[in-house]
Amino acid sequence: MRDCVALVFCVAALTAWKVSADAKELSITTIKEEPYTMSRGVELEGYCMDLISELSKELGFKYKVSLVKDNRYGVKDPSGTWNGMMGEIIRREADLAVAPLTLTAAREMAVDMSTPFMQTGLRFILRRDPASPESSFSLLSPFSTDMWAGLLIAFLLTGLCMFLVGRISPAEWAEPDTEEHNFTLLHSFWYITGALTLQGAGPHPKGLSGRLVSSIWWLFAIVLLACYFGNLNSMHSNNKHVSIKTFEDLANQDAIDYGTLEGGSTMAFFKNSKNPVYRRIYEHMERKKSFVSSMDEGIRLTQEGNFAFIGEAASLDLAVARHCQLSRSDETITMRAYSIAAPLGSPLLKNLSIAILKLSESGELTHLRQKWWSSSCVAGSRAKTSEALQPHDLRGLFLLLGLGLGVGLLLALLELLSGARNQAKDGKKSCCSVLTSELNQRFGGKGGSAEGDDSGKSKA
Repeated sequence: MRDCVALVFCVAALTAWKVSADAKELSITTIKEEPYTMSRGVELEGYCMDLISELSKELGFKYKVSLVKDNRYGVKDPSGTWNGMMGEIIRREADLAVAPLTLTAAREMAVDMSTPFMQTGLRFILRRDPASPESSFSLLSPFSTDMWAGLLIAFLLTGLCMFLVGRISPAEWAEPDTEEHNFTLLHSFWYITGALTLQGAGPHPKGLSGRLVSSIWWLFAIVLLACYFGNLNSMHSNNKHVSIKTFEDLANQDAIDYGTLEGGSTMAFFKNSKNPVYRRIYEHMERKKSFVSSMDEGIRLTQEGNFAFIGEAASLDLAVARHCQLSRSDETITMRAYSIAAPLGSPLLKNLSIAILKLSESGELTHLRQKWWSSSCVAGSRAKTSEALQPHDLRGLFLLLGLGLGVGLLLALLELLSGARNQAKDGKKSCCSVLTSELNQRFGGKGGSAEGDDSGKSKA
């Protein structure tokens, strides 16, 4: 996620200011965080930008937007000095800070906070298990849909090739009139199915062409099974957090690390909490130094795996909507709200609170929430399936199989052609007629029997 919007209005005069259409242009400072505020070229857009636009229409003021200088919401250092947006408001460098600024007791004591414009809570997000328990087809997850389709085509082509080689090669079926053909179409498919179980199913090919096709398929099956089980094991071993659903689950495990935004209200909540579970979470983060400097960093670490990012539900909901490989916790704790901040005693706040209530009652705030949180996770879907093997990952194996099948068929034809030439030389016939007769006999054609009889008589 990019960084978020904080809005700050510069004080126009020391005297009390009344919001009206004749008011001076106000200066707004903001901190960037998607989807509250984002850059679009030289302009800014997002939920907070739309919110301040609606408030300006409701109250009739003009404004100018600028980014907060240190890119922070605001925390108080040991000397009692506030930084970030809070510092700019307290020093009266700005009139208002409009952002996902959490309403807390410490901030309320330092500045005036408006009626909340959004309710949220604390959650954590994890990297989703690619073979999630809710899927009924988790055993199919090591291979993508395209991969399974390619394997089915390879299976059908190999079975058909075994059948053709068995019919054509004289080593498999030297006397079509008297011998029983072992490699029927059904047995050909049964034979290559047995290879997939590494057991085999007799009878086995006798000729060079049949053995070549068989060997290539066995090699294909062994490599394929190794890739399948290796990827299946990797998927399960890389997702140790399947059972982590609550903050207590998070605190009671050591498989993955977790952290939150450094210096934010979420960190302060865990630090000051008397709940033993939340205290253990804070002590773990303090011991591991797993705090992150920005929301972007927390999302990135979560996507890489073996990390859980703790944050406010509104922001995490968007991350899950944009990145489908992420999932959020079932539990939400410590409900909180986002408010607009103003200097103590500011005459702007009363009118802004009333305007926010009007926007809430009219459904405008709900509409803005749906507008900026309705993003699909198409990119995330692609990322989710990226764990499964794709056909291009085993391109060389498929090419080897195709080459082996082609060479096997060619060898079978050469074997038949060699036998036909010898037979034509003995019977003093053309090689072409003998080859045609052999093919008719092997594939159930009629018209080769008469020639066969004549050939027998001439031999006699």
